[in-house]
Amino acid sequence: MKQKLVSLLQQSVEILKSKGILDKKLNPTINVDHTRDTRHGDFSTNLAMVLAKPAATNPRQLAEKIISILPADPLVFKIELAGPGFINFFINADAQFQIIKQIHDEGRQFGLSKIGSGKKVQVEFVSANPTGPLHVGHGRGAAYGSAIADLLTAVGFDVSKEYYVNDAGRQMDILTTSVWLRYLEECGEVVTFPLNGYRGEYIRDIAFTLHKNRGNEYRRPSELVTENIPADETQGGDKEKHIDALIDRAKTLLGSSLYDDVFQAGLSVILGDIKQDLEEFGVTFEEWFSEKILMENGSIKEALKRLDNAGYLYKKDGATWFSSSQLGDDKDRVVVRDNGQVTYFASDIAYHMNKLDRGFDQVINIWGADHHGYIPRIRAAMQALGADESKLKVLLVQFAILFRGTEKLPMSTRSGDFVTLRQLRSEVGKDAARFFYVMRKSDQHMNFDLKLATSKTNENPVFYVQYAHARVCSVLRQLDEKGWKRDLLLGMDNLNLLDEEYELAIITTLSKYSETLERAALQYEPHLLIHFLRELANNFHTYYNAHQFLTEDATLRNARLNLICATKQILANGLSLLNINTPESM
Repeated sequence: MKQKLVSLLQQSVEILKSKGILDKKLNPTINVDHTRDTRHGDFSTNLAMVLAKPAATNPRQLAEKIISILPADPLVFKIELAGPGFINFFINADAQFQIIKQIHDEGRQFGLSKIGSGKKVQVEFVSANPTGPLHVGHGRGAAYGSAIADLLTAVGFDVSKEYYVNDAGRQMDILTTSVWLRYLEECGEVVTFPLNGYRGEYIRDIAFTLHKNRGNEYRRPSELVTENIPADETQGGDKEKHIDALIDRAKTLLGSSLYDDVFQAGLSVILGDIKQDLEEFGVTFEEWFSEKILMENGSIKEALKRLDNAGYLYKKDGATWFSSSQLGDDKDRVVVRDNGQVTYFASDIAYHMNKLDRGFDQVINIWGADHHGYIPRIRAAMQALGADESKLKVLLVQFAILFRGTEKLPMSTRSGDFVTLRQLRSEVGKDAARFFYVMRKSDQHMNFDLKLATSKTNENPVFYVQYAHARVCSVLRQLDEKGWKRDLLLGMDNLNLLDEEYELAIITTLSKYSETLERAALQYEPHLLIHFLRELANNFHTYYNAHQFLTEDATLRNARLNLICATKQILANGLSLLNINTPESM
């Protein structure tokens, strides 16, 4: 129906051009939206207000002209001028019934579109350091990123999902040293574990397996490990200097080959667990991109060379700096430290150069909200490299805060004291976790209520939506038990019988699905789809409680069955896009 109205309005624009009221070169975007209040019509457009300035006329006067020349159409029974220049359309009831037929004909394909025109989009999300299991904070980014990718695919974009594996740098050295120190304990050595090491039980498990498989191959006397090491913070020293000294000692005592063995032992286990967790959470990736590759294939050197050739690098205090303040950042940034080591930022510059070199039309980064300050420096780097920085879109996600009752649960990866994503799934299930994670705007704080997520009541939103789908399935089972069959054609021929308030409310909501799906995708807001599904579920439950579907009147019965089956289809379509199950009984 929206497309029909857009077509009618486009014809009006062409008539205005032919009369000299509008410039013939003008090609306005025509927006038609559902009204918020059906008393003011079914659809509305602001076209007159958009065209008023180029037409050098009053919006209401222009709206009157548009209305006067709009081609007649049997689907539209009334048009009204409202407010400063809105044009409201009232649609014939018979036309609104077409949505039921369309949903039946298109099934799973209903609502999908090609508005993306096959443009290549990369969505990079989660990308948690492989230094420990995913916790519930990572889960929100995983659910949000997965939903964004699937929504963009649904409206015609060619989407590639990517996980950036931060398998290089200091955090991985801290992980490797933590595993080695726990391994030494397995060998019988007595070492004081550093305050700044990774302390979770998973480190002990990796160390145990390493010792079981390789014996004492990596054992070194504890006195050699700790000799002349700066004091830790607990002994009045500096915890950062202490852990860095232990890292250097591990590399010296083990040598590069054995050190790499321990490194790989930790990385393979943790990254394997991350992959398994995400797959069981319904999140998959086309690409797992290794940061180490950027170092090994010379990408970082190439990126720095490009920056230098463009005149954006300089030396100061023995380090190499990127003059990002010239391009919108609040200060310049170090890309190579005075000891010759490249920074995380240098790796990120090379990674984004690599992304754009792969030919994506749009690159979407989904980061934790604590990375907000990182955006200007990445954009500055894109400009300095000569790339189109408008191709980069950064979406921020607030970490979810987990509560069990009134108790706030900890989420410190370094201390090992946190609730993992796997534990969350075990307690509330994949469906509830994914639904709750995308129920709010991604940049809003979120308190995850475990009690609510596991309750089987109408207050639990995912239960409420899934129950609507299950209820329709229950009605269809009752139909079979009565020995009746659904007569699709009889129902379609008599949709005009659906004149109850609750029936019309469902039809109106169903007609909003395609528009909602498009908005959720293009605005990167999957919560819009969640809100739609809750509204549709509420309409259905209200209808279910007010009317009998399996009436003796076969004509009315089949019309109602067609309506609730269309409802079931849209619930299934929406939930499947969010990778949430549609149970047939609950």
